[in-house]
Amino acid sequence: MRPLSSSHLHRRPGRTWDTAGILLEGLPVSAPLDPPAIFGNTRPVELEIGSGKGTFLLARAAARPELNFLGLEWAKAYGAYAADRVRRAGLTNVRLLCADAADCVHRRLPERSLWRIHIYFPDPWPKRRHHRRRLLQPAFLAAARRCLAIGGQLIVVTDHLDYYRQIQVLLANAEGLAVVPLLQMSDKGELVGSNFERKYIAQGRPFYAEARMRYR
Repeated sequence: MRPLSSSHLHRRPGRTWDTAGILLEGLPVSAPLDPPAIFGNTRPVELEIGSGKGTFLLARAAARPELNFLGLEWAKAYGAYAADRVRRAGLTNVRLLCADAADCVHRRLPERSLWRIHIYFPDPWPKRRHHRRRLLQPAFLAAARRCLAIGGQLIVVTDHLDYYRQIQVLLANAEGLAVVPLLQMSDKGELVGSNFERKYIAQGRPFYAEARMRYR
């Protein structure tokens, strides 16, 4: 077994995660991201915001080896855990970054650099005074459109009806985005196959989904 750099070992009580080659570390927080440099090729890139434990990324990347996948996760423990899972699965088309998703989309990702943006079960911030913290806002949608290639898609799924109604209004008023049919992302009879989806299916919660395509 190859020697492991200590900078790529993330330790928690009772476990060690090796994130070498998967988790993007040591980047300045404001540094622009260069997908071809990150992946070493120019394949189309799909972005997942809020990767959690990496369940969706693992399945999607294994099913679509011709694509690259970048996962953004704010929680460093989840990011390291997901990166270790990706490494153990032998997937070379996934990278993870622990960073603020809104900031990355607004300032760090190049224009027309993404083929899809996946946003599954974002924090609904249910209290009215916290609604300004919700990810889906007019400025974010404008930035997301900028990052999408022409023909690229934005896919949003939530279990929170109030947030969904807000999202519907925001998407209806967003420039340059057209309604498209929602593609099933999982091959297991699930919509996307994330941990949250499986948890909420077990609880009997309904889901609400929207898909948009950048057309200009």
